[in-house]
Amino acid sequence: MIYSLKLETAFILVGILLIAAHALALFKPAAVQAWLRDFPRSKKWGLALVSIAAIWFFLLVAKMDLGEFTNWRQTVLIATPIAWILTWKYVDEFLAVRALGMLVLLAAEPLLESAFLRPEPAAQLLRVLVYVWIVFAMFWVGTPYTLRNQISWITAAEKRWRVAALAGLVYGALLIGMVLTGGCKPSA
Repeated sequence: MIYSLKLETAFILVGILLIAAHALALFKPAAVQAWLRDFPRSKKWGLALVSIAAIWFFLLVAKMDLGEFTNWRQTVLIATPIAWILTWKYVDEFLAVRALGMLVLLAAEPLLESAFLRPEPAAQLLRVLVYVWIVFAMFWVGTPYTLRNQISWITAAEKRWRVAALAGLVYGALLIGMVLTGGCKPSA
């Protein structure tokens, strides 16, 4: 195991993230929608997120067991900052979206690892959410205009926006509720 994140901690972290983001979307819709529309082509968000992704990847490669690829560790560690510089310099189109996709893919591993071989039905709540995020993130990295299209679709109708914000709030509350009620503790 690379990370030592407990299932309960993962539930709390994801629950708080969902509640905070969706509460903001529900109570400040105009500001959040304007920010979301600007996000895909934001150079500053692109640089910030790709920098975080590059640092995370660098530290991950430096720390983890690469198995039969261990002899490639030094090459990858040298190539990572070079790739970061080249990406920042030459990938102008939707860099923020691509970097967000990279971060979601990096964050998926510790979340799935926390639910690995956990028999509790509540663990499925986290697994399903993370796999949905993974599918979206792969599209964001490969075809980043899809996030722009998703933002346009979700912000086009107020009812759609409210339903999505409420769904995120409920899912976040459900995750935290599972921790508080003991739903994600191993059964005896």
